[in-house]
Amino acid sequence: MSTSAPTSAPARASAPARKRSVDWRDYIIYIGLVLVYGICVLFLHDSGFATVENLLNIFRQTAMIAFMAVAVTFVIAAAEIDLSVGAVAGLASVTAAMGVAAGGPIVGALAGIGTGVLVGLINGSLVAFARIPSFLVTLGMMGIAAGAAMWITGSAPQPILSSGFNAFFGGGSIGPIPSLLIWVVIATVLGATVMHRTAYGRRVLATGGNEQAAIYSGVRTRRIIFSVLMASAVAASIAGMLYAGRLESGRYQWGTGDELSVIAAVILGGTSLFGGRGAVVGSVIGALLIGVINNGLVLAGLDTSQQNIVRGVIIILAVALGRKK
Repeated sequence: MSTSAPTSAPARASAPARKRSVDWRDYIIYIGLVLVYGICVLFLHDSGFATVENLLNIFRQTAMIAFMAVAVTFVIAAAEIDLSVGAVAGLASVTAAMGVAAGGPIVGALAGIGTGVLVGLINGSLVAFARIPSFLVTLGMMGIAAGAAMWITGSAPQPILSSGFNAFFGGGSIGPIPSLLIWVVIATVLGATVMHRTAYGRRVLATGGNEQAAIYSGVRTRRIIFSVLMASAVAASIAGMLYAGRLESGRYQWGTGDELSVIAAVILGGTSLFGGRGAVVGSVIGALLIGVINNGLVLAGLDTSQQNIVRGVIIILAVALGRKK
């Protein structure tokens, strides 16, 4: 009798512990995607919502959001924010287009990436080393990038006549598979692996969870913050080139307002707005959910203003459902 009691108590205690470890918020984005998709299919089947062509169109429209969301997941997991990604995408699209016109596709790609590196250096240095809040730095950079894109182009579109550049950055396909899908899959796999399978990912989460404790543990948190903001800016510049390649031109309008959709996708995907938790795959699913909603609203006949209202509701809902830890 005395030997059975110690083993039965832990066994009884383990079941409630397992139940407590399952949180519905871990799966809310997947549940939400299934529900929203089902509702759209039910009410918009006559509008062609469920056709393969429309589903591919949804993905093409949200691919750049998903791509940026992978990088912004690291930023928010580190308890920072990047409001400049949309404007940086627009700026990179025009610098890449101008580079293609001046020296060909390789020069264009280098110009676009260089734009992201420059912005990342400024954002990362001011936040990590000058210790200016990332909200203020990236808000200011959003205006600077948008203004610079308008200034250097005179607000005129910059056509891209290189078929190779356009095919590589978003406009081409490998068989039936759009190149945008390949870009997003590569970014998702790489981001999820780094976040959940490397020491760097653990340091990002430690920095966002409790920076002071992370410092005592030997984590160079300032370097981590600098690196995630650098990666976010570079990802935004690549997204800008994906816009440019898909639409065969660089315009300052590309990426306008994307920062809101990206942040909403990241938070809806399970990343804590307060840092310390990141879900890369969830962020990509969150971007897809926003794309499904936007497409459904268009097919339902709602105008842009009504779509903006729904997007704002999504952001509020994301914050409400977001974890504190």
